[in-house]
Amino acid sequence: MNHSSVFLKFSVGLNLLLLLACTGNQPDVKPHAHQQQEMVAVQKPIEILPVLTGIDVLERINFAPIQGKTVAVVCNHTALDKQGRHLVDILYESPDVTLKAIFAPEHGFRGVTEGGFDINDSLDQKTGAMIYSIYGDIRKPTAQMLNGVDMIIFDIQDVGARFYTYISTMGNVMEAGAELGIPVMILDRPNPISGFTDGNILDLKFQSFVGMFPIPIQHGMTVGELARMIQGEGWINQAADLDLRIVKNEGWSRDLFFNETDLKWVDPSPNMRNLNEALIYPGMCLLEANICAEGRGTDKPFEWVGAPFIDGKQLATALYAGGLEGATVEPISFVPRDMPGRAVNPKFEGQKVNGIQIRVTEPMEFQPVQFGVKFLVTVKRLYPRDFKWVSESRAARLWGSETLVQMIAAGKSADDIIASYQPELDQFKLRQQRYLLYPSSRAGNL
Repeated sequence: MNHSSVFLKFSVGLNLLLLLACTGNQPDVKPHAHQQQEMVAVQKPIEILPVLTGIDVLERINFAPIQGKTVAVVCNHTALDKQGRHLVDILYESPDVTLKAIFAPEHGFRGVTEGGFDINDSLDQKTGAMIYSIYGDIRKPTAQMLNGVDMIIFDIQDVGARFYTYISTMGNVMEAGAELGIPVMILDRPNPISGFTDGNILDLKFQSFVGMFPIPIQHGMTVGELARMIQGEGWINQAADLDLRIVKNEGWSRDLFFNETDLKWVDPSPNMRNLNEALIYPGMCLLEANICAEGRGTDKPFEWVGAPFIDGKQLATALYAGGLEGATVEPISFVPRDMPGRAVNPKFEGQKVNGIQIRVTEPMEFQPVQFGVKFLVTVKRLYPRDFKWVSESRAARLWGSETLVQMIAAGKSADDIIASYQPELDQFKLRQQRYLLYPSSRAGNL
């Protein structure tokens, strides 16, 4: 990426600093001098660009592609247009479209169920349509569920990370459409953390619902682009038989972050409450397999991370010394608690946890996967007797292979680990190009 734009660095940094509330903890550790200068420099307001998502474009053309059709919708609470109206309500009120069924992903149709919990079938009281769960024993729509359906419409906000199960659900829905001869329409939405691509490529030996396709951890695509790649690379059964249709975003380019659009943030899941958390997530989600707490059970999941044995000041100092770009870290202490609907039995529940708070100040500079690797390597170096994986198999599923666990155990540096996946990542980026739908607005950035 070209990081020479002072305007971008300063304006994005200020925007995030103003949006993210500071805790009462005042750190003894300070950012590097150049980071302090950037944070206090005279700032220019960020340019907010108007963006239409797929649902807005479909409305503008008066639903022409689906008029006279019976449809099933795969969506959750994020399927909103610019006026805040939900896709299901819009289709129900349309005289030329028949809504037959609704399919709910992880977290449910309303998006209020904690991650990992099965969702039950139910009836939508307003429309009378059946809501089928496809996050439970059944994870792919069946022929019976889709009986009489002319088209499947998918509209869910993703966050740009391979772990996020909405893209696995999308793959299953596409496969069902291919097998049953039902077209699938993707109403596209921006990737909130931009089109930047990084991280280990999934080895299919470690395929799971938190990693279904051989893509990097930070995949750098919209759901529409990813759907094109899933079909084009043959990652689902009968891929060539699928009638895939994408309703593109308008006004979005792949180097834009969500806060540079005029779209309203809607929490895509209970523990993804702001852009800062989404920017951090591709790296800090790795802690779900580690002894360190990833911040669930607090008001700042993925932003507050640590463990009782950590000295927050020592850790922050070490992270700065190792080179920290695009973010600040501050020593912090917190006590995870049970939060129904958000976190049940979080790590170190009721215990004092020491660690750091992470604030992304320059999204174009911050590389979350690499930060996650540096965090884990640093904790292992500082606290070798306490560092451990709570599940090495889960770590392999999240990372996409056993190499992260193996290389950290062997004492490899963060740079060694990051370098180990670069050749395969470079190959992926070349293959990815043919499926991309959106250019970069700033030449040379991505």
